[in-house]
Amino acid sequence: MTKKVLHVLPTAGQHWVGDGFPARTLFGYTGPLVDLVSPFLLFDYTGPWHFEPQAPGRRPRGVGQHPHRGFETVTLVYDGGVAHADSAGHRGIIGPGDVQWMTAASGILHEEFHSEAFSARGGRFEVVQLWVNLPAAAKMSPPTYQPILATDIPVVALPDDAGQVRVIAGRLGDVQGAARTVTELNVWDVTLKPGAEVVLPAPHGHNTMACVLSGPVHIGDRGPLGNAQLAVLDRGGEGVAVRADADAKLLVLSGVPIDEPVVGYGPFVMNSWEEIQQAADDFNSGRFGALR
Repeated sequence: MTKKVLHVLPTAGQHWVGDGFPARTLFGYTGPLVDLVSPFLLFDYTGPWHFEPQAPGRRPRGVGQHPHRGFETVTLVYDGGVAHADSAGHRGIIGPGDVQWMTAASGILHEEFHSEAFSARGGRFEVVQLWVNLPAAAKMSPPTYQPILATDIPVVALPDDAGQVRVIAGRLGDVQGAARTVTELNVWDVTLKPGAEVVLPAPHGHNTMACVLSGPVHIGDRGPLGNAQLAVLDRGGEGVAVRADADAKLLVLSGVPIDEPVVGYGPFVMNSWEEIQQAADDFNSGRFGALR
C-alpha cells in the first residue's frame, strides 16, 4: 500500500531574503504541520527568477552575515550560482546541480551571495533551501560543512525510462546518497518524463513530502499539483505514487521524525525557550565567531 496524501499546501506568497533570494516559504517550523514534516523544519523555494547582469565592482546580490544554531541548512542550486562563507572558515561556490549541506549545530555565522560569475552574466536563478532539525544530543556539536558537487551525486534511472532520481541524501535501493546525515532521512531530486507513472519507495514510518517544482504532477490520489505545491503524506505505506502529465521536476523528502519539542525563534531552533535565550546571548556576546 502506498502512502496517503494528508495535505496539499497551496503555493506560498513570495518575499525577499536580502536582495538576492525571492523566496516562497512552503512550510516553516511553527504551526500544525510541525510533527508531520519532522525532521525537516523549513522549505524555501527561490525563483525561478531572472536577474539582470550587475555592473563590475558592485556587491553581488544576496544576504549578509547572519547566525544559525540547532539545525542544518541544505541549499540546492538548479540555476545560477551561490557563494558561501562562514565563521568556521568554510568557503565555497555551488552552481547548477550542486548542493551545500551546512550543519550549524552549536552556532555559526554565514553569508550567501550570488557568485561573481553569475552576477556578471545574470540569467535564470532557481534555488531550494531546506532546514533540517538536529536531535537534542547533536544541537551543540561543532559546525560542519559539506560542499557536494553535481558529479558527486549518484543518479538512479527509474523503470520503463520514466525518468531519474539524484540521491542527494539517504538511500534508494542499493544506492547511498552523497550527503552524510545526522538522522535517517532521504532527499531525492526527481525528474520525470511526460506520462511517467512510478512508485518511489519511501519507507514505512517516515514522514514524507513531495514538492512539485515544475509539473503538473499527480501524487497519490491528488492532483494535478502545480509549481511550488507540496503534498504531505502519512507515515503508513511504503511508497509514493507519482504520475507526470508533462516533463516534471520534484523533490521527495522523507525521514524518521524527531520526537522532541521544537522551539524556534528566527535563526535558532532548539528544544526550550531557555536554550533560545542562551543562543541569543551567545550570538550577542560574539561566541559564534566572526567572518574573515
